[in-house]
Amino acid sequence: MGVCIRLASFLIVGCLGAYFVLGISRLPAQTSGSQPPQTQPSQVQPSQTQPPQDSDIPDAPTVQPNATPPEPPPIPKPEEKKPATVDRNPWTNQPNPKPTDADTAAPSGDESSAPPTMPPVRTVPPGTTKTSRGQDDLYTYVVHTNFVQVPVTVKDPDGRRVDGLLPTDFIVKENGTVQKLSFFTQDPFALSVAVVLDLGMPDAMVQKVNQTFGALVGAFAPYDEVALYTYSSTVSEVNDFTAVNQKLIALLNQLKTERGRNNGVAVLSGPLAPNGPIINGVPVGSPTEPVYTPPKAAHVLNDAILRAALDLSKRKRTMRKIIFVISDGREYGSQASYKDVLRLLLSNEIQIQAVELGNAALPVYDKIERLHIPKQGYGDLLPKYASATGGGHHAELTRSAIEDIYAQAMSEARNQYTLGYTPAKPKTPTTSAYRNIEVVVKRPHLKVYAKDGYYPAVAAR
Repeated sequence: MGVCIRLASFLIVGCLGAYFVLGISRLPAQTSGSQPPQTQPSQVQPSQTQPPQDSDIPDAPTVQPNATPPEPPPIPKPEEKKPATVDRNPWTNQPNPKPTDADTAAPSGDESSAPPTMPPVRTVPPGTTKTSRGQDDLYTYVVHTNFVQVPVTVKDPDGRRVDGLLPTDFIVKENGTVQKLSFFTQDPFALSVAVVLDLGMPDAMVQKVNQTFGALVGAFAPYDEVALYTYSSTVSEVNDFTAVNQKLIALLNQLKTERGRNNGVAVLSGPLAPNGPIINGVPVGSPTEPVYTPPKAAHVLNDAILRAALDLSKRKRTMRKIIFVISDGREYGSQASYKDVLRLLLSNEIQIQAVELGNAALPVYDKIERLHIPKQGYGDLLPKYASATGGGHHAELTRSAIEDIYAQAMSEARNQYTLGYTPAKPKTPTTSAYRNIEVVVKRPHLKVYAKDGYYPAVAAR
């Protein structure tokens, strides 16, 4: 019993000694450094060095914090594939050729890192303008300004239009040099028509024309455009270019009220004469009888065609330009000459389609008009205009014949063969601006109607 008490006391004293030694060993680790000692037991940090312990005393269990699971890595978003850019020429919008391996290979040595040599900068004195010369121009524009179109009508001996011809059936010569055709079509063209009505004709003829306006409107297509002009001693524009609609019909109905000139005999004497009353053969207030000469009425055909041609020259080139003249063909008192008006017509590809009425439709009248009397005007200009421009000329007397001519003239103008070419270098150079044109069909007994020539358009600066 005593031995057991001694053994228990020995174990208690050993445990207290071990605990005291352990506390002394931990004290320097907690108070080392410049930090003040911590008095609260909850803030005491365990020492990094473990003191030697007796093998008989088990170590105290160490509490480890629960390890937080690592966050999963973010899922990468799929990259958007951008379309590959293609290097294109800014002027032609065509892709530039890719360089070959030989072109992209870097040169040996230090040349691969050297920047390209920049061209020298040249300046001009203030107030002056640099004139581009030779290679200084960045771009060169080539414009073919003299592409020639030739409308052609082909008829058989009976006057019927011949269709179905091929490009190989035509030969076009300019100043005697055969031209190579680069354009050919028989497709119908939209028309841009300037109708020129002569109000200086005798009143009976004017009233006959007024009754044909319904047929005139029916000769045009919905995609045509029409302008109206009247003339006698002066030229008047009735309506600008417009589609064939109710407005055009209303204007033509208003023209039906227009009257022509009085074609009676001039009164030179008597109570209705303009020289006043006469007593015993002597005029009142004057010892002598005055001589009265009626003024000659002007008939400005050239001025009327010129006015219509100037307006037509501003219309689109995709439309066939026609001046449709309804007149007796007399010309007197115009400011413009036939030569100047014809040059304007040929420079702007304008045709003359004419319907001559009255005395001009008589079989012998055209031969009489060839005998020109000075200061009496002209009566044969419309056939010349029509022949030179490749148009048509018709002389009619009756109302029904006039109405038929309207449809025939517009149909021929719309359905002509159209030949196109770029003029070749002539064999014999010429200084004349006028170019003569000859169109030949390789088939017998056919008559060709085309313009005699043209004046080249002035190049734009």
